[in-house]
Amino acid sequence: MPMHWLERHWYRKTVLSFSLLPVSWVYCFLVLLRRALYRIGLLAAVKLTVPVIVVGNITVGGTGKTPLVIWLAGFLRHGGRHPGIVLRGYQGQAGDWPQSVTPSSDPDLVGEEAVLLARRSACPVVADPDRVRGAQRLIHEHECDVILSDDGLQHLHLARDIEIAVIDGERRFGNGFCLPAGPLREPISRLSRVDIRVVNGAARPGDFSMTLAETGLCRVNAPAVQMPAASLAGKTVHAVAGIGHPVRFFNHLRRLGIAVIEHAFPDHHRYLPQDIRFDDGRQVIMTEKDAVKCERFAGDGAWYLAVTALPDPRVGEEVRRHLEEKIRG
Repeated sequence: MPMHWLERHWYRKTVLSFSLLPVSWVYCFLVLLRRALYRIGLLAAVKLTVPVIVVGNITVGGTGKTPLVIWLAGFLRHGGRHPGIVLRGYQGQAGDWPQSVTPSSDPDLVGEEAVLLARRSACPVVADPDRVRGAQRLIHEHECDVILSDDGLQHLHLARDIEIAVIDGERRFGNGFCLPAGPLREPISRLSRVDIRVVNGAARPGDFSMTLAETGLCRVNAPAVQMPAASLAGKTVHAVAGIGHPVRFFNHLRRLGIAVIEHAFPDHHRYLPQDIRFDDGRQVIMTEKDAVKCERFAGDGAWYLAVTALPDPRVGEEVRRHLEEKIRG
């Protein structure tokens, strides 16, 4: 059953989603059992010598975690700290781990999100399926004094001091069911135990809002070449997105006055040159995460929309407050 086909049932209640509920109940039980084993100490979480901030979500698919991690890295650096970022390196094919990631690292080896973070965060990045080991490299080799764990909410082996959950303000929690009947990695009740909830979109009581603001279009094969997004207003482009929620990206372009021909690919899609070549003279616009994988073969007509996270200023205040409380003990 192709995953992209199943996902269509995650955001509505259908005969298929209801038929999968027994499997979801088993999944939820195992998730809760695992968490309980960590809570009572039968499974051990490793406590590091520096504070750990975990950024993640409880749903499958994109919510805006990576832009928020980039913002948090800048916020911490401007506050005088030396943050490092650890992540799994999803779909990275490196033969050994951990991998220290640089702006010129091969996304096929460490994953495109790792390379994007290395380029945008201006801080050390390590990819490792074992986040404890990766975080320890950041501490020992880069002398980081705070660790940001990207997409690490469910990686309980790494003890954390602050948990930040990012929520998709448009899709929220879909039909409210856990995998595979719905998009939830954990029951919604999990959100009551995180420290900060950030909604990519309109916030609800108890949450903080975040928006993604475009900063311009950059040529995929030469990012220093830029132009304002407004220069394509009224024109039709090929919009390419291999992310968790492509429709969000397509709608963003439409709000900028750009007409789009949609080309949606699965999240973390491994692009081939023919995926972004259409031979009709129209410009091709993609996300920055997609651009990392396409820059080696993209033509001059391919651009990515650069965005930056703009969270509620109180997010920074909450992070600072929690850090100060953890440091004081």
